[in-house]
Amino acid sequence: MRVVRTLSLLLAVAAIAGCASSHVLTGTPRAPIDPAQVRIYHGPPPGHYEEIAILNTSSGALTYGEQNKTDSVLQKLRNEAASLGANGVLFQGTADGERSGGVSVGGGLGRGGGRSFSAAGVGVDISPRQKYASGIAIWVADPPPAAPAGQVPPVR
Repeated sequence: MRVVRTLSLLLAVAAIAGCASSHVLTGTPRAPIDPAQVRIYHGPPPGHYEEIAILNTSSGALTYGEQNKTDSVLQKLRNEAASLGANGVLFQGTADGERSGGVSVGGGLGRGGGRSFSAAGVGVDISPRQKYASGIAIWVADPPPAAPAGQVPPVR
């Protein structure tokens, strides 16, 4: 029973670590804010901003669909930036991970207690390819107003 509990704990820690985001501080962090206040910028925002950290993240190991993977990494970038007090992420881009799936076939024969037995099995890995993203957590002194839902903000 103790072995099962220890193994379960190790698997849970590995699963959580696989979904983690990371950062490297390049500036001074601030007090954490709500992730909903963090905006994603695809180019430098107008006005003054300060870099806080370089961010890296990946979609979950079981996230399917390109849009879901993109939404996942963007939300993780927002969460990590918010934990550092950044109100913006200067998006650097995404990349697809290597495909690690495959099919395995195995078999075995054995003898025990005067009886012989055999077994066969097939394993299929259906885990999707992960998406990786990076960005720079920034604090924008005077962020431009957000565009209403469904509208594209004007280009300045």
